[in-house]
Amino acid sequence: MSNTSTDKKSKRISIGNVAGLLVATALIGQLLGFLRTKLINANFDNPHTPLGERAGVYFAAFNIPDFFFYTIAAGALGVAVMPYLADRLHKGDKRGMWELSTSILNLLAMIMLFVGIIIILFAQPLIELVAPGLNAEQQHNGATLMRWLALNPFLFTVSGILTSAQQTIGRFFFFAIAPLFYNISIIISIYIFKDTSVGIIGLGIGALIGGILQLLVVSAGLIGTNFHWKPKIVWKSEDFRSMLRQLPPRSLDQGADQVQSMVDTRFASVIGGATGISNYNNAYVLHTAPILLLGTAISTAAFPGLNQRLSQGRNDLFRKDFLKTLRVIIWLTIPVVIIAFYARGYLARFIFSQNAPEIATIFGFLTVAIFFRTIYSIISRWFYAQKDTVTPLIVSIFVILLNIILAYLLSRPSSYGIAGLAIAQSLVATIEVLILSGVMVARDHKLLDLRFWTGIAKIVSVAGFSLVAGFIMISIYPLGIDDRGFAVATKLTFISMVVLSVHVGVSALFGLEEVRPVFKRIKTILFKSIGIPY
Repeated sequence: MSNTSTDKKSKRISIGNVAGLLVATALIGQLLGFLRTKLINANFDNPHTPLGERAGVYFAAFNIPDFFFYTIAAGALGVAVMPYLADRLHKGDKRGMWELSTSILNLLAMIMLFVGIIIILFAQPLIELVAPGLNAEQQHNGATLMRWLALNPFLFTVSGILTSAQQTIGRFFFFAIAPLFYNISIIISIYIFKDTSVGIIGLGIGALIGGILQLLVVSAGLIGTNFHWKPKIVWKSEDFRSMLRQLPPRSLDQGADQVQSMVDTRFASVIGGATGISNYNNAYVLHTAPILLLGTAISTAAFPGLNQRLSQGRNDLFRKDFLKTLRVIIWLTIPVVIIAFYARGYLARFIFSQNAPEIATIFGFLTVAIFFRTIYSIISRWFYAQKDTVTPLIVSIFVILLNIILAYLLSRPSSYGIAGLAIAQSLVATIEVLILSGVMVARDHKLLDLRFWTGIAKIVSVAGFSLVAGFIMISIYPLGIDDRGFAVATKLTFISMVVLSVHVGVSALFGLEEVRPVFKRIKTILFKSIGIPY
C-alpha cells in the first residue's frame, strides 16, 4: 500500500473517531441539558406559582446575554476564524496561527467585558423588553438572574476562540468535554439553592461558576501546544484584517437567530406570561437536542477536513467529503424526526414530569424544523469553508424578517396561539435550506449529481418503512394518562429501538452506503468480545 493511501486511510479513521467523540459528548451534554430543564421545571415552586411559571423567568433571563454573545463574538468561534488558522497551519506557520488566535481573543475579550458591564447596569429594562408579560416580582428575579449571567459571554468567547485553535491542530477532546462542566454546575446549583431564599436566582450563580469551569477545562487543552498569550493585537496582519471583515456577517447571522428567539419569547410572554415562555422553551429545548447531537457534532468534526481540502486546492475532494457528510446527516436525522413526531407526548411529559399537552403540540410542529436545521448545520459550513459568511447572513436576515411576520400572524389567539411560533420556525427553516441549496448548486453545477439524488431517493424510501414502524409502535404502546418516569422512558425506548432497527435494516436491504459503518462497528464489537479475529 502506498504512503498516500495509508495517509488517506488514517485520516478517515481520525475523522470517524472525532465524530464519534463529539457525538458521544454531545449526547451526554444533551442528556444533562434535558435533566437540567426537567429539574428546573420540578423545583423553585411555591403554592402561589402555577406549574410552568418557575422556568419562564429562567428562560427569559438567558435571552439578552445569549443575544450579545452570538451577535458580537460567536462569529469568531470556529467557522469564521478556522479557515484562516488552517491556512497558516498548512503553510507550516504554527506561530502565526497562535498570533492570529491571540489577537482575535484580545479584541473580543475587551468588547465582551464591556458588554457584561452594560448587562449589569441595564438588566431591569432589558428583561422588561424581552418579557413584558412577566409580573413585577418575576421581572425583578429575571433581572437579578441576568446580572449573574452578565460575564458568561466573556467566558464563552475566550473558551470558544481557544477551542477553535485546538480544533485546527486536531485537538477535540477538551472542546468536547468542556460544556459538560457548565451543565453539571447549573444542575448542582438547583439542589443547593432550591429550598433557600436565593431560589431560582441561584441558577445564575451556577451558570457563572460553570462558565469559569468550562474555560479552565478548555485551557488545559493548550498544554503542549506552545501557546503563549501576549497582550497585543496584530492590526498590521492582512489575515487578521481579512478575518475581521468575515466576523460581522457571521456574527450578525448568529445574532439574527437570537433576535428570532427574543421575538418568540416576547410573543410567548404576551400570550401566556411566564407559563407561555416556559411551554415554548421546553419544546424548543426538545427540538434543539437532536440538532446539536447530529448536525452540529458531525459538521464540527467534518469542518476542519473541508477547510484542509480547500487549502490544498482539491475542490473535487471538498465536494466529495461534503456530499458524504450531508447524506450521513440526512440518513441519521430522518428516523430521529419520525420518533420525535410520534413520541412528542412522551417527550413532553418526560421533560415536564406531568401531563403537558401544550408542550407536546408545540414540539410536534417543531419536528420539521429539526430536520432542516440539522441539514443547515453542514450546508452553512459549505459557505464558511470558502470564507463566505455574507451569503448565509443575507439569507438569514430575510428568513428572520419572514419569521417575525409569520410568528405574529400565526400566534394570534384567532390562529394557533403559541403553537404558531413553532409553525413559523419550521416554515422558515425549510425556506432557508432551500435558498442556500439553490445558491450552492448555482455556484457548483456538479455538486448535486445523479449519484447523490439516487442515494437520497433510497433514504426517502427507507423513511416510509420507518414511518409505518413508528405508527405501529405508538399503537402498541400508547401514552397512558397515569404514565410517569420509568413507564414513559420504557415505552419511549421500545418505540425508538424498533424505529431505528427498521431504519438500519431496510437501509441495508436497499444497499445504502451510510449503513456500512454501523454494521462494521457491530461486527467489530461482537468479534472482539469473543476473541475472534475479523
